[in-house]
Amino acid sequence: MSLKLANAYKLNKNYQESIQTYKALDKRELTNWQLVSLYEGLGDVYLLTKDFNTSIDNYKQGLTVAQNHLIKPKETDLNSKIAQAYSAKGDADKAKGFFYKSLNLANSENKKRAVSEKLKVADFQNDISDYSEEIQLRKEALNTISEIEADSVFENESPLTPQKQNYKIGNAYASQGDVGNAISYLEKSIVEAESKSDLIVKKDATRRLSEVYQTAEDYEKSLKAFQDYVDLVDQVYAKKEQQISQAARFSKELSNKQNRITSLESDRELSESKYQLSTEQTKRQKLIIYSLIGGLALLLLAAFLMFKYIKQQRLANNLLALKSLRSQMNPHFIFNALNSVNSFIASNDERTANKYLTDFSLLMRAVLENSEQDFIPLEKEIKLLELYTKLEHFRFKDKFDYTIKVDKNINVNDFVIPPMLLQPYIENAVWHGLRYKKQKEI
Repeated sequence: MSLKLANAYKLNKNYQESIQTYKALDKRELTNWQLVSLYEGLGDVYLLTKDFNTSIDNYKQGLTVAQNHLIKPKETDLNSKIAQAYSAKGDADKAKGFFYKSLNLANSENKKRAVSEKLKVADFQNDISDYSEEIQLRKEALNTISEIEADSVFENESPLTPQKQNYKIGNAYASQGDVGNAISYLEKSIVEAESKSDLIVKKDATRRLSEVYQTAEDYEKSLKAFQDYVDLVDQVYAKKEQQISQAARFSKELSNKQNRITSLESDRELSESKYQLSTEQTKRQKLIIYSLIGGLALLLLAAFLMFKYIKQQRLANNLLALKSLRSQMNPHFIFNALNSVNSFIASNDERTANKYLTDFSLLMRAVLENSEQDFIPLEKEIKLLELYTKLEHFRFKDKFDYTIKVDKNINVNDFVIPPMLLQPYIENAVWHGLRYKKQKEI
């Protein structure tokens, strides 16, 4: 990834960033191919910044790695780039040596690679004005191009086109002063360019042909060629304007599409935001619903437990009331009281029986009424005590007499006590004490 980043910096002409990125790479973590690419990339950047010596050093380091690990394609590339660096530096002899090394290596690869390298060497020969060698190399390349042209489709911008090589051969002959061959190859280039609709090469070849005719002092043909050249320039400009117009239209369409994409992206982001918001709201609503259900369930559970508790409490209160009632009314007392009534009836003492039974019923009614209350006024308790004592005295007249006294300083209406609180004490005194006395007590 960092190799690609460094190369991207190089293509964008950010040369310092490219160098820093290349140098920041850990060479120990790179494959042999990547290591060669690193040195090659550094060499390219230094060549672009015209630091020829550093460029050559990096190319040579990459070449050493490629040779040691038999990376043949990179050997060809690096020999060619070293030659280009020496040529740019002005050292033609060393450049020539490396160019021919790269040419020999390319010949062992494939025809297309070989012809491409051959044309680089031909360009170098043109730079050093060795036109004979240039012409020889271009003719060899032209023969190879015709062989591989049937299997490959070359763009007009590619150097691997017959019209372009015929033009350069004609130009080289013109530079040598060989007018006849120059005209022949330039005319071939024009015809070939016409068939391939290559206006650029046709324009350049026509201009050069006009110059050659002028050198040959054939001014009529020179003028005709120059007029053709002017027409071609107009066509090229018209085509350029058309391309610019198409490019502008394409740029506008691209901009519109980009705006459309941006709009769609914004809509998508808005839709996603709405969806996320809706999802969050749904989650919150579910949480609220679940919370309400949980709260309702807890409320129902609490209500059930409260109902159960109240029910149990009522039962306990009823049992307590029953127990209290039992404690208030001794069963023996009731049984004995009824026996006394029966005794009075048996002895035909109906008046006494009625009186006793009336007092007994009053006592029972009062006890039952008071059993529903936790507290009663002290006045009521004293009346109950009087009724109970009166009934016991009926039965045990010969055992005791009684008088109930209340301190005058006590307001019996201001105090409340539990029902029949005092009765058990009187009962115990009568049943466990006074009834067994031989003499009457008070």
